[in-house]
Amino acid sequence: MKALLQTIVLSLTLTVPALAEKLVDPTAVAPEYKVAAEKRRAEQIKQHDCARRADLEKVMPRERTAFLLQCLEADAQK
Repeated sequence: MKALLQTIVLSLTLTVPALAEKLVDPTAVAPEYKVAAEKRRAEQIKQHDCARRADLEKVMPRERTAFLLQCLEADAQK
């Protein structure tokens, strides 16, 4: 039973990084999609920065979405 539990925990910890979205690499796409890829990468970086701020400010999970939306809106107004 203990070995089964350890196997389950190990498999869950190994799958967590696979759920994360990778940053778009504009150099790895076709030339006609390069501008869109650059815009997407900039948006991903903004989202990552807002998520990092939420972690630093220890935002509660139930308030995280509202915080992220507010952070992204504030960045868009700059």
